[in-house]
Amino acid sequence: MSRVGKNPVAIPSGVNIDLAGNTLTAKGKLGTLQIVVSNEVTASVEDGKVWVRPKSETKRARTLWGTTRALVNNMVQGVSAGFTVNLEINGVGYRAAVQGKNLNLQLGFSHDVAYPIPEDVKIVCEKPTSISITGASRQRVGQIAAEIRSYRPPEPYKGKGIKYDYEKIRRKEGKKK
Repeated sequence: MSRVGKNPVAIPSGVNIDLAGNTLTAKGKLGTLQIVVSNEVTASVEDGKVWVRPKSETKRARTLWGTTRALVNNMVQGVSAGFTVNLEINGVGYRAAVQGKNLNLQLGFSHDVAYPIPEDVKIVCEKPTSISITGASRQRVGQIAAEIRSYRPPEPYKGKGIKYDYEKIRRKEGKKK
């Protein structure tokens, strides 16, 4: 059984943590994030660290203990350093470009796919075949990357499509004569 909740979350310089009731707010150079702490656990700020403790020994309290600690850690890391997900595009004629407030994707359809870029996330295309998504919220960055990938997931025969940069595509052999 994991004991993630036992470790405190260190608060780096430049990050302010405010605890008002059940709401924990983190402010940093990349923005402000907040989380509502469950009634099953308590959060406290002591000596430049955030401690999360369960209120009781129930199974639910113990599961929320580690989950809340992980969410607080992601929040603190997000407002101080941020999160980045990189996508790669493979395929002849497949490319991406940022045009104004839209990400324009050419993925082999009869039309271009325009994905509106949200305000809290920054999307950059260094090359026509790479997309970099950056933001403070780990959940938001991952969700947007998954939505962009869902337009053309990688296929196993030629490897065409949008994939994460760390993803390995299992290739199939194809038809034989």
